[in-house]
Amino acid sequence: MQDPEMLPLNGVRVLDFTHVIAGPFTTMMLAQMGADVVKIEREGGEPLRHIPGFKGREGHSDYFNAVNVSKKSVALNLKDPKDQSFVHELVKQADVVIENFAPGTADRLKLGWEDFKALNPKLIYCSISGYGQTGPQSKRPATDPMIQGVSGLMSVTGLPDGPPTLVGSPVSDVTAGMCAAFTIVSSLRAVEKGGPGCYIDLSMQAAMMYAMGPRMAETLQAGIVPPRIGNRNFIRVPSDVCLTKDGKYAFVHCSNNSRWQALCRIMDKPEWLEVEKYASMNSRFENQEELNGIVAERFAEQTLEEWRPRFEAEKHPFMEIHDYGEAIDHPQTQHREQIATLPHDKDGPIKVVGPPWKITGYTPKLESPPLYDADKEGVMRDWLDWDQNKIDGYWSKDKA
Repeated sequence: MQDPEMLPLNGVRVLDFTHVIAGPFTTMMLAQMGADVVKIEREGGEPLRHIPGFKGREGHSDYFNAVNVSKKSVALNLKDPKDQSFVHELVKQADVVIENFAPGTADRLKLGWEDFKALNPKLIYCSISGYGQTGPQSKRPATDPMIQGVSGLMSVTGLPDGPPTLVGSPVSDVTAGMCAAFTIVSSLRAVEKGGPGCYIDLSMQAAMMYAMGPRMAETLQAGIVPPRIGNRNFIRVPSDVCLTKDGKYAFVHCSNNSRWQALCRIMDKPEWLEVEKYASMNSRFENQEELNGIVAERFAEQTLEEWRPRFEAEKHPFMEIHDYGEAIDHPQTQHREQIATLPHDKDGPIKVVGPPWKITGYTPKLESPPLYDADKEGVMRDWLDWDQNKIDGYWSKDKA
């Protein structure tokens, strides 16, 4: 077992007021790199704890567990003066505070940036919201589907003759979480170099558009609004999902002229090379309906396992379409040990998807998601250096 003190964010204290996915994903990334993350939960637990488990057992928080690995849990009533005072003591010891309340909520609870920077001038405070803290849309409710819609992502997802389609994963939540984690770590570096604390206003809408920027070039530069093209590519042809003889789906992608020549060899169709309208990338694009169609017809004549060695021999882009179970069991996923099994006092062994990076010298911190309010006394000792008398005094106020 490696020394946990070797992790890059070891010693960084994060006070986490987030819930659902975007914020918890941010703090999970920080925790896996060694940060000490204390999750402040409402009385009764954050919403994800109350979504029914997926293993046929009531009360198990599978969704919560997926985004709260390696954290601690402290439950507080943030409207209670005693608990507000406790939070203020934690803020004085924190390096980072992160919240994803609706804009204005933290300020109303006296948990906002202006309140906290007075307690800790070196504090990095990050607010994640759907649309940002200011502006004409800032107060609108935001969920992942809403952000996929407003950012433009759904407009280019789906079949040409179908409606805009939701991506089947909370990509805007996770994208916002990754952007927040990057910005927080960058800000920590600035503070280490002697800079002041700072406030980070992270918009899910802006994060999603930032991630889509490379594919927005035609709109930004030429004013062209792209249509939905299903599984096809906006410039490279042939490129599409094809169905094999044995009913398996695979993605075939031809990125340039040399790949086109290789594809003709793979498919035993040298005569395609003699067709002038298939000779260049532009001409193939102009005839994409026809060309994608004949490639799909040829692909359907053999099984997936018959096609696989042909594509591999030419090192040509080709990949079968996996469901989640197949993706988890894939040999490369297993080789990289990305699926981790963690003990859990309530839910038994749980499986989680670990982070994608491999870094020499250490491995990410992967510890069980916290039980509800399991770490309050430990945080009192570790963060605030309270002795037993002071801890007992805190509890006695609850009984008064």
